[in-house]
Amino acid sequence: MLTLSICRYCYRKCGLRALFGNVRISGFGVEQLRDEDFDTYWQSDGPQPHLVNVQFRRKTIIQDICLYTNYKADESYTPNRISIRAGNNFHDLVELEQVELIEPVGWVRIPLKDSNDKHIRTFMIQLAVLSNHQNGRDTHIRRIKVRSPVMDTSIHPAPKFTSSEMMQYAYFK
Repeated sequence: MLTLSICRYCYRKCGLRALFGNVRISGFGVEQLRDEDFDTYWQSDGPQPHLVNVQFRRKTIIQDICLYTNYKADESYTPNRISIRAGNNFHDLVELEQVELIEPVGWVRIPLKDSNDKHIRTFMIQLAVLSNHQNGRDTHIRRIKVRSPVMDTSIHPAPKFTSSEMMQYAYFK
């Protein structure tokens, strides 16, 4: 299990450019995956694997996927084994990672790299919950963030500050 280390200058959220699709119960849908409230959650319905599909309008570079789960609150609804797949559409998805979560509470970061150890470029990501803790049937996921690396496309790159005193001057607000 990987813990999320937040570096707010080295990634950007891709969520505004993505279309999320899934099987869900009314009132526990995509809106709850993307809101800022950790007390709400997406809940699956139906047989496993439970799927969350994220489609992009154009090919997008993906750095990682971050999930927020809470085993203490959700117990048997908490994902145990997750598969991350990517491709151009539903018909050519390839599994990139399969992760086992052991009673996770908080953010779990799943880095996504191709066979050449580079960030992936894709039109679609599918998160598949293969099993839950305590052999639970339905799944609760409280937040999902799909993140891209920040690409410096400026003509004059900004200086790389290392001290916290100078970091406050690194970016405009």
